[in-house]
Amino acid sequence: MQPTYVLTNSERDELFAALQTVTENPYTDYGAFSKAVTVLREGPLVPAAFVDACHTIRGERENGVSDAHALRNCPLDGDIPVLDHNDPLTDKYAKKKTFIGETLMELFAQLTSTPLLAYASRFNGDFFTDVVAINRYSGKQTGFSDGELVYHNDRTAHRVRADFITLLGMRCPSEELVYTGFIEGRALLAHLSAEEQQALRNPWFVTPFDVFSKDNNNSLTVSETHPILENDHSFRYLDSHTTVAPHSPVAAKDALLALKNALARAEKKRHRILVGDLFSFANQDGLHNRERIDIQDPLRAKSRWLLKTYAFRNETKAQPHEGTWVNGVRGLVAD
Repeated sequence: MQPTYVLTNSERDELFAALQTVTENPYTDYGAFSKAVTVLREGPLVPAAFVDACHTIRGERENGVSDAHALRNCPLDGDIPVLDHNDPLTDKYAKKKTFIGETLMELFAQLTSTPLLAYASRFNGDFFTDVVAINRYSGKQTGFSDGELVYHNDRTAHRVRADFITLLGMRCPSEELVYTGFIEGRALLAHLSAEEQQALRNPWFVTPFDVFSKDNNNSLTVSETHPILENDHSFRYLDSHTTVAPHSPVAAKDALLALKNALARAEKKRHRILVGDLFSFANQDGLHNRERIDIQDPLRAKSRWLLKTYAFRNETKAQPHEGTWVNGVRGLVAD
């Protein structure tokens, strides 16, 4: 997939200098950090090229042109630590002393009008999390494994699910070919009949909670019954895990099989995230995966680290949660 925009080296350096002016720590006081980024956004320091690229992405999302975009040659922290795979979060807290990547992602969220979302039950409520291999999840179906991932939405089984996911390449070994795949919901609809689509809109399906969520809350087992197809082209689906709920009609199983066929046939986008790439895509209006195409050194490939944010589509989507923010932190939800 071709990047939406590639920053020149001078634009990257100019943006780096602007991001450096934000000194608040997003992991200790996200509210103060976000406000500081707003001051930056409203000032004269952010390069016009970056602002224009973000506005282009926002416009293409709103107009249905595309739900997946990449920016290349973005500025990063001067020191990218190597994280301990037994406990990368604690290691990040100890080693990462600058927040250029986090400031970039907050600025991107503000310029695209997609307020960030975080979960109080995960990563201490951090708004900036890590896609990185954790040893105890090796070989399991989770973003914290060192393996491939089937097509899915993040947090499929949960009630509150992000509209957009953004990934920033912090450490991406150039010798290892790892791709993020994306299928737009519109592309799936093109391979489903009206009858199949209608069946998928019924609450005839269930999805088990992922292993990481279960480890954080052992009361989580399986979702409530839910439709797979929602809104115009939103899909709530985890391939090889979402299944037909007990006592559902035969039409539910037929529709699920039709969706699996559509997944095989639909047009796919693939993006290889490089160091300094910011890749942002719809979490619900599409499905994404991870493909390990050619791994030369498994240990080196395991060091891949992407910084990650969740976001609401817009302020309107965030508003229903007003009054329920955990500890009064805007964007922080319990589930």
